[in-house]
Amino acid sequence: MKTFVRLILLLSVITLVSCKNESKNNVVLAKKIQYDVSIKSPDSNYDWWIQNLVGPERERFTELIFDAVLSNKIQAYDYFNKPISANDINKILYDTTYTVLQRDYPPFEEYDTLYVKQIRPVDIERIRFLEEWKIDTTSLQVEKKVFGIAPIIKEVDDNGNFRGWYPLFWIYTDKEFTKQMSKAYSK
Repeated sequence: MKTFVRLILLLSVITLVSCKNESKNNVVLAKKIQYDVSIKSPDSNYDWWIQNLVGPERERFTELIFDAVLSNKIQAYDYFNKPISANDINKILYDTTYTVLQRDYPPFEEYDTLYVKQIRPVDIERIRFLEEWKIDTTSLQVEKKVFGIAPIIKEVDDNGNFRGWYPLFWIYTDKEFTKQMSKAYSK
């Protein structure tokens, strides 16, 4: 029994020492880094796992984000890191455009048209991450801590031309980061 207890103590000490050494070897590679990740493959010729989450997982992930902000379980923020409400999110997700068109046959009369475009979780092809990266200088193992997530929408003009990728809103996953951000933007 004493041998077993000694073995447990020895393993505990080794674990504690290795954890201390591991933290000494961890160096911050980037305090803040932001980048987009495709979650829906832009090319059907790629292997299924390249720049792609399988449909049900992708939809579950984006629905989780939408549901959390629309039900006020998680605070959403705009591009300038100002809090926005679920009502604001709904306005972002529904784009209504009023336009006057002209018929292409005589007498070429004008008519009013209302376009309503809804952005749904299934429409999200990319996610933007805001993270901190640390690297273990011994093993080169990279540790990432996610601070923020933004669903990204592909913007096209009325003629179908690609205009760019835009974040709909941000959610922040780290309370300390959110506090620091709020202080920085309130000055």
